[in-house]
Parts: sequence; C-alpha cells; structure tokens
Amino acid sequence: MKIARSIVVTALALVLVGALAVAAQARDSAKDVRDSASVLQTIMKIPEKGIPPVLLRDAQAIVIVPDVIKGAFIVGGRHGTGVVVVRQEGGGWSDPAFVSLTGGSIGWQVGGQSTDVILVFKHRKGVEGLLKGKFTLGADAAVAAGPVGRSAEAATDIMLKSEILSYSRSRGLFAGVSLEGASLQVDEDATAAYYGGRARAADVLSGKGGKATSEVKHLKQLLHQYSIMK
Repeated sequence: MKIARSIVVTALALVLVGALAVAAQARDSAKDVRDSASVLQTIMKIPEKGIPPVLLRDAQAIVIVPDVIKGAFIVGGRHGTGVVVVRQEGGGWSDPAFVSLTGGSIGWQVGGQSTDVILVFKHRKGVEGLLKGKFTLGADAAVAAGPVGRSAEAATDIMLKSEILSYSRSRGLFAGVSLEGASLQVDEDATAAYYGGRARAADVLSGKGGKATSEVKHLKQLLHQYSIMK
C-alpha cells in the first residue's frame, strides 16, 4: 500500500513539474532579460535589505530567475526561466545566456506562489559545472541562504563554506533562501533562438555570439552599477 502510494505521489510530482516546465517554455526570452533587470533593480534599491555590494563586486556569475512558479496540491513543484551572466576577464559582464530552474517538494500544501530568485556564484568552478549539463544545487555546489544588507561580515562562516549564495523575493519580502536540491540547467534552445544561428551558451558567456539589444544593455549596465556600489 505504501509503495503504491509512493508511486502515485512521485508520478503526480513529475506531471506537475512537467506542466510547469511547459508553461515556462512559452515565455519570451527578451521578457526574461527585461524581468531579470527589473528584479535586480528592485532588490538593490534598498541597500539595507538587498544583496551586499561586496558580493556583487566579487561574484563570478549571477543567475536571475524571475517568477519561479510554485504549484501545489499535496505534491508541489517549482519551475522558472531566467538568465545567467558571467564576469569577464576585464571585470565587465557577459551577455546573458538562458537557464531554467526546477525543483519539487512533497507535503501537505495547497496554493500557488510566484517567487523571484537570484543566485550569486562566488567561484568560476560553479559556472563551469553549470555549462556541463544539469546542475543540482547543494550536490554539485554548496549553496546557502545569502546575507542581506550593506555588510556581509556577520555571515563569514556562510561566505567561506558556500560556493553559491541564494536569495528570493516573494510578496515584497526579500531574504536569503535555501534551494538545496533544485536543478539549474542552461537552456541552449532559448539561447540559440534569442541570439540566432547556432549560438551556444558557452560562447555567449565567453564574449562571443551575443548581441547588444536594449534589454541586454540595460541588464549589463545595472550589473556594472551595482558591482561598483560602495
């Protein structure tokens, strides 16, 4: 009986996550870039409650996933699409490549919720792992809820142990969040469709094959602005 119930619950989880994925695939990639810029701007407008500027100054990559959709009725699932931007050798930022974030949960929960997620990669190794294929937070790289405010000094232990710091904004509230077990994956199809031709995420992130659209320029300008903020 328990085995049968487990199979049913697992099947429901897969169906729900699959449905969320289909809905997310219908999103406009240009909108993902615009929404990512908006999320970053909204969060950083309140220095006392935003991502500490020192983290952005030292970050090797930033992942922004607006509107991660959470659906739940006994079985829960999350899915969202967004962008990854990588620090260049000269200190600037790459054009964005596209990613998807998927995670599931099982429990007695009912309702739906939309959440914005930002991941700050502290090391280049995490970016390289992401480009190799599906990347599981907490398994392929240590992830922890990031500190907020102007100073990250109070979170020295977290800073030393974690490769990725994670943040979320939901219903106007912004805070570090635990995302262990969530799957992060580069969306090569969306990247190629946005940039045209056979553009690959690795090429775009290394400075090749991108394009200076207005939304890309705006996102990069914001990242530069907040990366040098005191």
